[in-house]
Amino acid sequence: MIRFRHLTLAMLGALAFAPAAFAQDASTDSASGKRFAIVGGYALTQPTKNPQIAGTRTNLDGDGAPTLSASYFFNDNFAVELWGSADKFGHRINSSTGKLGSVDSQPVALSGQYHFRSADSIVRPFVGLGYYQANYTGEKLENGQRLGVDNAKGGIATAGVDLNINPTWFARADVRYMQGSKSDVKLNGLKVGEAELNPVTVGVGIGARF
Repeated sequence: MIRFRHLTLAMLGALAFAPAAFAQDASTDSASGKRFAIVGGYALTQPTKNPQIAGTRTNLDGDGAPTLSASYFFNDNFAVELWGSADKFGHRINSSTGKLGSVDSQPVALSGQYHFRSADSIVRPFVGLGYYQANYTGEKLENGQRLGVDNAKGGIATAGVDLNINPTWFARADVRYMQGSKSDVKLNGLKVGEAELNPVTVGVGIGARF
């Protein structure tokens, strides 16, 4: 949670100071009509629900990872985005007695988005809805037993803001919520519970459009 607070403060600072700084980068070029955008960034993720494994209530830590996205704009406002983590989020599995194990997750999502205001506005909020899948790998238990978690899939909602630096470059901050299906949790091949993590990710990044 501490890292979430730090990232949130950084986002608020960027929103407060960016408009005045970015206004100096105005040019005769225009962002309007550019159809492709790519964004590289970093995001923190935190599960909002925690699974019960073999009768034991667990708690999963959040983690950070680099992210990438690519968007195609049908016009200046409507776009489709492919987004995902470029590396795995690592989650420590805890119980009231301490660490039980760990699991990695790597989500990827396809969303439709609407970007408000004109393409050359310094501040451009956007929202999106789509479909995601999270692959779970690297499942480990401290006691040496074999743990397995099925992949999750479901809907994703996005809200964010782009801060135009110039017609090509922009900074981005976003929040994503993933509402997924329940994933079977298996211990030594036998189902012992279900996981419905429904994570929230908070991210920042730098993008380019062309």
